[in-house]
Amino acid sequence: MKTALQLKLGQQLTMTPQLQQAIRLLQLSTLDLQQEIQSALETNPLLEAEEPNQTEEETPEWSEEAAFENWNMGSSSHSKGSGSQMSDDGETMDWMANATAETDLQDHLLWQLNLTSLTPLDHLIGTVIIESIDSCGYLCDTKEELLKATLKLAKEQELLSQDDSLELEDVDPVLHLIQHFDPIGVGAENLQESLRIQVLTLAPDTPFKNEALFIIEQHLDLLAHKDFTALARKTKLKEPELCEALNLIRMLNPRPGNQIGQNQAEYIVPDVIVRKLQGEWRVDLNPELSQNLRINETYASLAREASKREDAHFIKDHLQEAKWFIKSLQSRNETLLKVSREIVSVQEGFFEHGEEAMKPLVLHDIAEAVSMHESTISRVTTQKYMMTPKGIFELKYFFSSHVNTHSGGECSSTAIRAMIKKLIANENTRKPLSDNKIANLLGEQGINVARRTIAKYREAMNIPPSNERKQLI
Repeated sequence: MKTALQLKLGQQLTMTPQLQQAIRLLQLSTLDLQQEIQSALETNPLLEAEEPNQTEEETPEWSEEAAFENWNMGSSSHSKGSGSQMSDDGETMDWMANATAETDLQDHLLWQLNLTSLTPLDHLIGTVIIESIDSCGYLCDTKEELLKATLKLAKEQELLSQDDSLELEDVDPVLHLIQHFDPIGVGAENLQESLRIQVLTLAPDTPFKNEALFIIEQHLDLLAHKDFTALARKTKLKEPELCEALNLIRMLNPRPGNQIGQNQAEYIVPDVIVRKLQGEWRVDLNPELSQNLRINETYASLAREASKREDAHFIKDHLQEAKWFIKSLQSRNETLLKVSREIVSVQEGFFEHGEEAMKPLVLHDIAEAVSMHESTISRVTTQKYMMTPKGIFELKYFFSSHVNTHSGGECSSTAIRAMIKKLIANENTRKPLSDNKIANLLGEQGINVARRTIAKYREAMNIPPSNERKQLI
């Protein structure tokens, strides 16, 4: 075969460093982006953040937009004023920063144990018991295992001689003490024991205390299966009396340990803000996150004055990197704003009427509307949040598949979930709606949904089946 040269014309996408940087910034979350900007400011001397205009901040003009932002987002000056104070040397002291760190259940119980007057041996028994309690408040080991572990530690710490021994009677009083620590009911071996301890600590004159204790001790299995007919027959209680006893049991905590160390709040900072102004829905970037960057002209001018070639190359390289970073950041904000506005335009019914008015929407629909690739839309909507009058939602929340209707139209799966939740909220708790009944009710509204689909949506919303939703009252 003879060798020859051929000339072909074609197109090829090249991933330049600038394009790679733009794609990476596009998919970063708010927190990651702030860290990326801070890292760029620290490593690139040609890049600097613009200082806010102090004159404008000192005398702001009141407007409906500003009031909305201050009320929902909160300004930095407001947060400092509510949780800080000036010290004698003129420095700001943030009292919230000095708040006690949140402790876990074991630390909370050990703190109470250390405040109790116990012998060294009983204190050791209590420590072993507390270390065996899980986050829900239940014992992970049997009393025999606790006794064995305590005996070994007691001999190692010379609290007991090698010939001494411990009995279960030595463990029970300390365990009983811990079970009445805060929260009441921790240290129980099972649910029945925990509920029993909580009921026994109620005031003697608590209405229906004895009836609730009898149900817990003798017929907890019937209560678990919600067999109220058998429960009324076994307890010989009339329906009003049984209802009062069950209400008292519902006030108890089946996982007492969850009260400690489980309430740490998680905050989400929205990327865009949606509000209705003069009858139109407006979408803006979160002003708290907008950090304007610029080129440091002082350092940039040194490129022409540098006497050494290495210094000139260093400044020019960092100058180009700074320009690329600023351009990529602007492109990210423009893309995020363009996609968010299109989402709001499509889902305007949601903002006006709620979840039941949500329209079917997929990535391809937005990609065509804004003339971008679906992968770009996917990056923009991942870990990006929108603050609306109805709450804060991830951008991906507004995308959902569709279900056909009798009229030939389409209904969003999110809207169907909202309808299912509404039907269950308004159902008769004595006769809860089955999945098949819910499917029939939706069918009467012109929405074709199979029973299996109803069950899938219900489970996704953590709603139990009809037999578990049944209540006596």
